[in-house]
Amino acid sequence: MQIPETEVGPAEDFTEHFDSIRSLARDGDNAGAIELADGIAAAAADPLVICRALVLKLGRLFNLGRVQECPAVLDRAFGLLAERRAPALRGHLHALAGIIAASDSLERCVRHLVQAERELDTERGPTEDTVTARHDLAVTYSYLGFHAQAAPLAERCYRAGQALGLPSGDHALPEVAVRWAVSADHLGDTESCADMLRRVLRTWADRTDPRRLWPAEQYYYGYAAVRLRALGERAEVDPALFTAEEHGWEVADLRMLAAACESIAEGDTAAALRGLDRPTSPYTLGSAEPHRLRALAHAAGGNHRAAREADREAIRTATAGTGQLRDRLVDGTRAQLDHEALRRTVEQYASEALTDPLTGLPNRRHFDRYVARLIEEGNDAAVGVIDLDGFKEVNTVYGHLSGDLVLQRVAAILARTLRQGDFVARYGGDEFVAVLPRTELSDAHRIGARIASAVADGDWDALVAGTPVSVTIGWADLTEPFGLSGTLETADRAMLSRKRSNRETVAAENP
Repeated sequence: MQIPETEVGPAEDFTEHFDSIRSLARDGDNAGAIELADGIAAAAADPLVICRALVLKLGRLFNLGRVQECPAVLDRAFGLLAERRAPALRGHLHALAGIIAASDSLERCVRHLVQAERELDTERGPTEDTVTARHDLAVTYSYLGFHAQAAPLAERCYRAGQALGLPSGDHALPEVAVRWAVSADHLGDTESCADMLRRVLRTWADRTDPRRLWPAEQYYYGYAAVRLRALGERAEVDPALFTAEEHGWEVADLRMLAAACESIAEGDTAAALRGLDRPTSPYTLGSAEPHRLRALAHAAGGNHRAAREADREAIRTATAGTGQLRDRLVDGTRAQLDHEALRRTVEQYASEALTDPLTGLPNRRHFDRYVARLIEEGNDAAVGVIDLDGFKEVNTVYGHLSGDLVLQRVAAILARTLRQGDFVARYGGDEFVAVLPRTELSDAHRIGARIASAVADGDWDALVAGTPVSVTIGWADLTEPFGLSGTLETADRAMLSRKRSNRETVAAENP
């Protein structure tokens, strides 16, 4: 949507256009909201205005399931915020980046969510922007099953909105409690589920007219009632709550699941089972919800054996990620220890001018000074050029934020793998350099093999799924003629030669 220049004042006041985006989103017109956000981003000159439009666009893209378009938008938005203090915008971006990263890497996802909270907590007092950001952060936590984190955030968001005089339904999130309730039922705690669902109905009926909730929230509120009915409890259902217009995966899932609940409550087992004819998004009400409803349908029809089997499948589905979470906890602890070791390693470098800000390693200037001192003192050493293989693919597929995380982890691996007294620095881009004082090239090659193995064994699939990360290293002796430049040129040639050899080996093994 093009915004005529005459509509833009000298101070670039896009307030009315942002209000229009919210109105379109509230009415369920995500596509229209995206079009208007693109128009603002094209017409505005202020980076913060553009970024605000991109944030609103990201939320609507996710609602429509167009997740593949999000990484490029995230990269652009984070780039616009570089060196700018905008905690509400930055926090909102991290909240959205968390849900985009969740399908590939829980580690990256959680990092974004924690960073979002930290950014938002630096903002003084509630503002409409921080309320909106916390709204999306609470939903993201809830989508991922972090209910204990989502619930207090959702309540804080609602109360802050009330303090600012925002409409009661604009930041109401019954979905958070509904999702928590059904997750309890999936694990066999039906009593807690029913109790939470009853509280959802009481709480939001007291706070606002449920028909004034945003479209998706109307469906979640209505689902609390039909889900209680499926459990055999009395609950009044307002059919109008299931007529709000909104396109996207979430509402489509809720329509299907709500219809199945009603069929169960009416004793029509066959209709309930027919209605559960496809899987739902794990973000809607958890992947176990269709299995649990099948169990309730079979039980209502008297087929208790089938009900038990469906319940077992619901529990298996609900607990499927427990083992992965344990593994990731171990991986996260390793990464934290790596970071602490790296921090101790670089504490000696007091001046920021000698430290790479991304990885915390010494930078090129520090490397040059260190080697110059070795040469001046007449010490020999092996110098290695360490280059990441296929790093361009990481940035292309996952975006530069993921690329930065890869560089940080590689830096930590290098710092912990080299011997005490060795020196490693980030030379630039995806290239690192190592200096091994008083080391023969034969020993340097053995150490290089150990480094390459440590990098290859990193849990890269948890960070950049399907994209292996490896390094190629070339070594040269610091006693080479022509000083440091000659040494680096020799090491670089050795590295490139090894890369060619590796590619030829792979080609021969995969004709």
